[in-house]
Amino acid sequence: MESMLNKLKSTVTKVTADVTSAVMGNPVTREFEVGRHIASGGPGLCWRIYNGTKKSTKQEVAVFVFDKKMIDKYQKFEKDQIVDSLKRGVQQLTRLRHPRLLTVQHPLEESRDCLAFCTEPVFASLSNVLGQWDNLPSPMPSDIKEYKLYDVETKYGLLQISEGLSFLHSGVKMVHGNLCPENIILNKSGAWKIMGFDFSISSNNPSDAEPKYTCKEWEPNLPPLCLPNPEYLAPEYILSVSCDSASDMYSLGVVMHAVFNEGKPVFQVNKHDIFKSFSRQLDQLSSISPAVLNKIPEEVREHVKMLLSVTPNVRPDADQMTKIPFFDDVGAVTLQYFDSLFQRDNLQKSQFYKGLPKVLPKLPKRVVVYRILPALTSEFVNPDMVPFVLPNVLLIAEECTKEEYVRLILPDLSPVFKQQEPVQASNMILLIFLQKMDLLLTKTPAEDIKNSVLPMVYRAVEAPSVQIQELCLNIIPTFANLIDYPSMKNSLIPRIKSACLQTSSLAVRVNSLVCLGKILEYLDKWYVIDEILPFLQQIPSREPAVLMGILGIYKCTFSHKKLGIPKEHLATKSLPHLVSLSIDNNLNLNQFNSFMVVIRDMLSRMENEHKTKLEQLHIMQEQQRSINISNPGHQAEETKSPPSSGNQIDDIFGSSGVNGKENGSAAAAPQPNRMSLTLEEKQRLAKEQEQAAKLRNQQPLAPQSVKPANTTNTKTKDLTSSLLNNMTSLNSLSLANTARPAPVQGTTMSAFPSSGPMVGSMGAPVSNGFNPTMGFQTGGMGMGMGMRPAGPGLYGGMATTTSTPNFGALTQNQGPIGQTNKAPDMSALDSLFSPSQPKVTLNQMGPKPTAGTNTPWISQFGSAQNAQTQMQGAPVGMGGVPSGFGMQANPFFSPQNFSQPAAAASMNQSGIKQSASVNNDLKDLFG
Repeated sequence: MESMLNKLKSTVTKVTADVTSAVMGNPVTREFEVGRHIASGGPGLCWRIYNGTKKSTKQEVAVFVFDKKMIDKYQKFEKDQIVDSLKRGVQQLTRLRHPRLLTVQHPLEESRDCLAFCTEPVFASLSNVLGQWDNLPSPMPSDIKEYKLYDVETKYGLLQISEGLSFLHSGVKMVHGNLCPENIILNKSGAWKIMGFDFSISSNNPSDAEPKYTCKEWEPNLPPLCLPNPEYLAPEYILSVSCDSASDMYSLGVVMHAVFNEGKPVFQVNKHDIFKSFSRQLDQLSSISPAVLNKIPEEVREHVKMLLSVTPNVRPDADQMTKIPFFDDVGAVTLQYFDSLFQRDNLQKSQFYKGLPKVLPKLPKRVVVYRILPALTSEFVNPDMVPFVLPNVLLIAEECTKEEYVRLILPDLSPVFKQQEPVQASNMILLIFLQKMDLLLTKTPAEDIKNSVLPMVYRAVEAPSVQIQELCLNIIPTFANLIDYPSMKNSLIPRIKSACLQTSSLAVRVNSLVCLGKILEYLDKWYVIDEILPFLQQIPSREPAVLMGILGIYKCTFSHKKLGIPKEHLATKSLPHLVSLSIDNNLNLNQFNSFMVVIRDMLSRMENEHKTKLEQLHIMQEQQRSINISNPGHQAEETKSPPSSGNQIDDIFGSSGVNGKENGSAAAAPQPNRMSLTLEEKQRLAKEQEQAAKLRNQQPLAPQSVKPANTTNTKTKDLTSSLLNNMTSLNSLSLANTARPAPVQGTTMSAFPSSGPMVGSMGAPVSNGFNPTMGFQTGGMGMGMGMRPAGPGLYGGMATTTSTPNFGALTQNQGPIGQTNKAPDMSALDSLFSPSQPKVTLNQMGPKPTAGTNTPWISQFGSAQNAQTQMQGAPVGMGGVPSGFGMQANPFFSPQNFSQPAAAASMNQSGIKQSASVNNDLKDLFG
């Protein structure tokens, strides 16, 4: 590890020393910060290229540096020739301005050790990309080593060079004189630019139609840096000492050959015998072999062959080359259009941007990111163009990595997030961003989401446009899992609630409820109970879609395993609200049935939970009583204290626990004196206590029926049978010999336990073993869980209003203790049955569905089996689907249950105007 650190340190030190020594003292360093060495270019690749930034503006630049130490081996006059040639080329480049020429940002500066000038940001020279790595840093930059040109880059690059030559030949009347890969630079965006004007030749008569150029004779004794690259020179340059614009076109033909042949020119030239080499080359060009051009694409092969012609007049000129079919590639044309955007008006630009998404997938990612993206983001300064440019930018962002998105795209998007003018463009921008919200929240850093993205979402929820509100509410659930909880709780949910209450659009109100229903799973239980459910009672309108949305939120909360509604809330708030909504006249039959299914599920769960709680309390009381019986000392203490109300109730009616009869008898019979018991009685009492303890240990916590120990007793099915068994188990009780008391005047049966205790003829309070007060249910409502509301009466024919029998005398006519195991006489129950109907057992009291009966009331609740299943505590969702929380069980994700009749859809009792898309939205939302 230490050796690696030392190696890295030495490398950094070396690079820093090279940069410092190369540029130290040069005036360029006053205004520009010089970075690392990235490439090389120019004649003989003598210029080292560094990245850099302007100190005042932080603008990115490329710094070209020529280190004079490279020419220390030459004589002084040769050094001066080389320096003068390089300076001449840079000065000529600085004077020329064209998109196809390398742009100079700072002119040439000379110091004792180096020459330096600054240009637009640069990636590398074409020679570096094609495999010529002279004067490059060590180790080799991986981006250059692994760089491969795509077809679209090659085509458009050659087109750019042709356009640059056309500018030089037609516009400036100049011959470049040394066009080769070394003098073609790829800038940071990938565009090909021309440099290296060291040997350029201007026309002697620029005003004439036919320019004339004076060519210098080849001097082989000059240093190589003072001569053009002979492998790319036209034959007439050497053999006839003449040149014109066609000479540059020959050089272009050799460049095209090199691009398709890994940087190799057409012929290798012996620089020591240049004239002989060119003479041989001339003969080969006269009858060029097809094998020389076999790697060049067929559609441009003939044009390259013409460019390499010996006769200059046969070569196409630069303007003709720009129009050959080879460059009519969709990618090349697209890039060319981007380069000419500054000449287009807004209408032309908008039409181009609309068709761009079809082209972008066909282009390489590098071209899209580094060529097209900068041109697109530069249009953000034009507010009217942003809605046309933004979809393309987001399409590119999808293909970028998160690092590329943050570095290349997000800085330009941040101002667009906050754009609000002009209003029409701002609304379109909101719609576009909302459709790509998952992309923004996935790749944008958390801090930028909080500061830029979420405020835009809040603005969309509160937008005056109904269309934007609807779209925003529909899209929010798709990315709700990406929003942090505090933002959702404190910012998003309050705005959705406000939009629901304040809007005048039915579609927005319904979509608000649907949105809340879909994001319930991302909220905590108590926030939903404290904030969401009370909000539902504030909604003023009563359209069926709104009511079904409210029902859906209740159902989702009730059935979700993480949320749920406490039974106290069910009893006091949820059920009263739902019951009042269920009888709204706007609901159709299916919607009413949906309400009733949820209401019954809530009632069933509330009943089961509370019943379980009471039974657990009862079991605890029984356990405490058994402890008192087994502890005589504790029993003696109990005799000194007054009995509790629970014990008083059990003393009157006994217990409805495991064995109601025995417990009731034990409670009613006087207890023997523990101190005077014989040994046999104590043993018998211990065995009885042991058996009772075993029975109690088998008692389950959940409410269910258990067979009594005494087989002669009637099997209990519900609270009524348990009550009757307890009453008949009282000691020495004989209903057959007891006179039936007169009915209590003015007393009717109550459907639910009354608030005060029922009092018999002797003033003793009556209890059923579970509650301190006992009441009886009226006809029309079953007393057991399996009973249905339909039927003529409680016991099949009994009048709905009867007098309450007086059981006060039951506690006064108790027989001897020894008669407790005698089978009870049931004749006293005759008064409970109608005289015209035969007696039925307690097991037959529950009403049975009549075979073949198919009434509308029964059909809308399902079969008796389904009803029994629901009453046993298995929640059933709307439409018979088992409740659960997810895409299938959530009614907001299964909106077919929210249907409403066509007539009801047009009803509007609250004066709410409906948007044009309400009917379609409701159809999509609720089926």
